[in-house]
Amino acid sequence: MELRRWYHDRLAPALRRRGYARNPATMEAALARCAGRAPGIRSVIDVGASDGRWSRVARAILPPAHYFMVEARTEHEPGLARTAANPDFSYQICAAGNRDGEIYFDASDLFGGQASETPYANNGIVVPVRRLDGLAAERGLQGPFALKLDTHGYEIPILEGAGEILRQSALLIVECYNFRLTAQSLLAHEMCAYLAERGFRCIDLCDPLYRRRDGALWQMDLFFAPAAHRAFESNVY
Repeated sequence: MELRRWYHDRLAPALRRRGYARNPATMEAALARCAGRAPGIRSVIDVGASDGRWSRVARAILPPAHYFMVEARTEHEPGLARTAANPDFSYQICAAGNRDGEIYFDASDLFGGQASETPYANNGIVVPVRRLDGLAAERGLQGPFALKLDTHGYEIPILEGAGEILRQSALLIVECYNFRLTAQSLLAHEMCAYLAERGFRCIDLCDPLYRRRDGALWQMDLFFAPAAHRAFESNVY
């Protein structure tokens, strides 16, 4: 009851004032729709956090939680440190994966990049890599979790290292692609199937991006909720 009251009395009017209802395809609008679907989230894990900008936006929309930001590039640490001056935030400089150690990382684009088990021919660096389950245990992060991945095709190893987090997740937000970025990356529909096997269904999407060369759908952010969520109980429009 308290969550519904907070959403209808405080969040929804604020979002309408800021114009999100006019464009339902934005990240802010999708987060607002999901705010009431994932009550009780205690920890939000933001992988591919860059300087913390997504976490700052999400904190203003989702119910109160602690935000743990994971970012491979040290260049973003000043922004992360400024964000983490607020005790609702913390961060770790590393890539996320299915093991602990070091991994290759594409440093061509400060706001892009991807982890890889094999070296890059150009612009490659070596960064620490950690399992999210281990990081969450070390930091004392508590579920239910929301997990956001902006990791450019390296999602499967990250999810393999987050089995316990997945078991306690109320919301997943995954940047998905309509084209295969690497031989190991999944297309959007394959990600839906992969997560369906782990008990999640797609419940929302936002920020579709179209390829400049021909206007083909390139990527979007997909939102996943547990398959047992009450939203899936009805097939009626």
